[in-house]
Amino acid sequence: MIFGLDTIGEGLAFGAAVDTLSEALQQQGDGGMAVVQAPPGSGKTTLVPPLVANLAAGMRPGRGPRVVVTQPRRVAARSAARRLAALDGSRLGGRVGYTVRGESKAGKDTVVEFVTPGILLRRLLADPGLEDIHAVVLDEVHERGLETDLLLGMVADVSQLRGDLTVVAMSATLDAPRFAALLGQSRYDGGAPVPVVDSPSALHHLEVSWAPASAPRLDERGVTRAFLDHVAGVAASALSALLVDEPAADALVFVPGVREVSGVATALRHTLGSSVDVLELHGQVRPGEQDKAVSGRLPGGLPRIIVSTALAESSLTVPGVRLVIDSGLSREPRRDSSRGMTGLVTVSCSKASADQRAGRAARQGPGKVVRCYDQQAFAAAPDHQTPEIVVSDLAAAALVMACWGTPEGKGLALPDAPPRGAMEDAVEVLRELGAVDSAGAATPLGQTLARIPADPRLARALIDGSAMVDHQAAAETVALVAGDYRAPDSDLTRLLAALRDGKDAAARRFSDDVKRMAGMVRQDAAAVGHHRPKPAVTPRQALGFVVALAFPDRIARRVPGTGSPSYLLTSGTRAGLSAASPLAGQEWLAVSEVARAQGRDAAGTGAVIRAAAPLSLDLAIAAAPELLVEQTTAAFAGGKVTARQERRLGAIVLSSTPVRASAESAREAVARSLSSAGLSLIGWSEAAETLRRRLALLHRTVGEPWPDVSEDALLVRVDDWLGPELEALAAGKPARGIDLADPLRRLLPWPEASRLDSLAPERLEVPSGSRIRIDYPPVSGTGAGNHDAGRPVVAVKLQECFGWDRTPRLADGRVPVLFHLLSPAGRPLAITDDLASFWSGPYAQVRAEMRGRYPKHPWPEDPWTAPATARTRNRM
Repeated sequence: MIFGLDTIGEGLAFGAAVDTLSEALQQQGDGGMAVVQAPPGSGKTTLVPPLVANLAAGMRPGRGPRVVVTQPRRVAARSAARRLAALDGSRLGGRVGYTVRGESKAGKDTVVEFVTPGILLRRLLADPGLEDIHAVVLDEVHERGLETDLLLGMVADVSQLRGDLTVVAMSATLDAPRFAALLGQSRYDGGAPVPVVDSPSALHHLEVSWAPASAPRLDERGVTRAFLDHVAGVAASALSALLVDEPAADALVFVPGVREVSGVATALRHTLGSSVDVLELHGQVRPGEQDKAVSGRLPGGLPRIIVSTALAESSLTVPGVRLVIDSGLSREPRRDSSRGMTGLVTVSCSKASADQRAGRAARQGPGKVVRCYDQQAFAAAPDHQTPEIVVSDLAAAALVMACWGTPEGKGLALPDAPPRGAMEDAVEVLRELGAVDSAGAATPLGQTLARIPADPRLARALIDGSAMVDHQAAAETVALVAGDYRAPDSDLTRLLAALRDGKDAAARRFSDDVKRMAGMVRQDAAAVGHHRPKPAVTPRQALGFVVALAFPDRIARRVPGTGSPSYLLTSGTRAGLSAASPLAGQEWLAVSEVARAQGRDAAGTGAVIRAAAPLSLDLAIAAAPELLVEQTTAAFAGGKVTARQERRLGAIVLSSTPVRASAESAREAVARSLSSAGLSLIGWSEAAETLRRRLALLHRTVGEPWPDVSEDALLVRVDDWLGPELEALAAGKPARGIDLADPLRRLLPWPEASRLDSLAPERLEVPSGSRIRIDYPPVSGTGAGNHDAGRPVVAVKLQECFGWDRTPRLADGRVPVLFHLLSPAGRPLAITDDLASFWSGPYAQVRAEMRGRYPKHPWPEDPWTAPATARTRNRM
């Protein structure tokens, strides 16, 4: 027995479930698996890891166990380790430790180690069997972080190879059965779900109230200032009222992002003054300040109000909180496939998130949550947070899966399959980087890139930048872009200078990251090799050049003539830049972060540059030579072919000179215009349209060999029937000077073409001797729905059809003609495709109505024998 669970679990709700979990794991022998379902604050993060360590020690006498526990955030990993070590009475870094990016307090004697998911992913790639690990505990799996989803599948794979690996997944929501079934797929007992162990709720009575703002929560620029003021006002008044009865109470305010945290905290300090300690909690706060926020109030200390992002939602317990103020908003990743970017957007939080936030107020006694929105908004919210794998850029995940031997996730037990489009885009990025081969398997370069704790694009830039600039500049750039740093006014140069000169925790973390990156590249660059030429790069240009190496699709050039700064990226995306940014006057930028946005800074583009560095044209070309193309582009518009010689860097036109189009390019331009605008670009004459309709009827009723003359079919075969006319258009002949009737005849089948006039004649001779034009139905897709059921129509005066006892039929008798029988004035009297029935029945009524109106025209009682005529009785 290593840990004293009775002491550690005293007062924790999960203590009642310890025996159940222990029994569930022991019944499976070595390598037991289970899912723990327990609400936040129940103590599962504190109790499950030492319990699993004790079980591992009992099953492996003489071998010191090691349990790795993942936490989705660095502050949560540090906090959980610190709390367990304190309850255990051991020093941090001894039996209990943690490892996060840039910081580690763990050693050879560490039994329980808390890590972030990225740390464990890289360990898995380095040691796929996890030979020195006896158990893995995946915490907060319900948050559906991309790395945690990958770990679920990969650890399940390891458990198949190692029957002695214990795996526990922990969820704070009711989605636990889903994870139990997922882990069960890796077992050899038929794939039955692993046991689910529930824990009683640790919550006391919770009072829920609603305080919606009169102003909207969001507008085109994000969270409104008026709503943030409302949240701050609600928080200040609610805490003041609570402190009257409970002076030891603290408050926790949830807002979506760093900007909102800062805004609400500033407003609270202005309102409450020095009577309350206002703390900020988010990923960019220094570790010491984070630890202060998640620690309890010191004896005799001021009441605290912690303004936090979702970071405090489930993976952290903040002692003393009895009041929660919830904005109902969260910041989630969203991938914009049309712009090729992924960014954080502000959305309504899920019901599960709202419930977890509210539960923070009722851990240690009765609490209260005030939701700054109405019940209708809560009811409309999604049940769960959108999984990151569904909405994020998947390049890094695709590389991990390729290195794991499951390209594109095939064969990997994931909670959700990656979207096909996003995965295809990610694999294409990896192919361009040289990280995967044509089959999707990881190359030696890909294996190297996966070891670097950065996006694959940045990892490749680290290697290339080291060879083309120097190790230090490349390491600084990648550490800067990969870290959780916010560029002031979007200027990476200012951010780099501040981190170089700073003495705070962020600067120290940056320095450590740079050293680690530099060490990695020295180790791997020689093995990878490099063959690109070295450009002349000054120290001031190095930052922008390495960023451009990482994101060649985000090299940007200012669009002239726009009021607010607007840039065109090589990918074809446009993005705005704040006019207050020192970069606003730069013609060329290397952009590391661009996000969807609205408002003034977006300059009407729908996107904003969040981080960039200056660049020059020469360095842009050196960073992305594969995007540099020179080509002649011809266009056909207004009946005229024009051409320009263009030099482009991706979508950015560097130069454009008018030139004479070659015959081939002119012809291609005409063909492209026809494909986009259709044959209406030339136009259908009456003769051409009539012929086309006749052929369409025969294709529909007789079939082969009569051709399909629909727009799509004609465009597919355009060279077969319109070749000479295309040549004429390319040579400058006006489009409207071309009659399509003769070209269309080139499609007539021979020898069947000789029967066209008998099968589908242009005109029909009626008994009076007149030759009446047949109105054939429009070709499918051009208004056929408005024609008489797709039938050929003859509109003729009724008197001209006397004596006609049989309805004519076209297309070898397949299609009866539909007659529109007209009055002497040309107005419709009847519609029929059965003349015999008409003369025998309806004609009598028509005669009775019309003979008085048109007395000069014949209306015989017997239409069968009356002479057909187009004349009046006086002229017959």
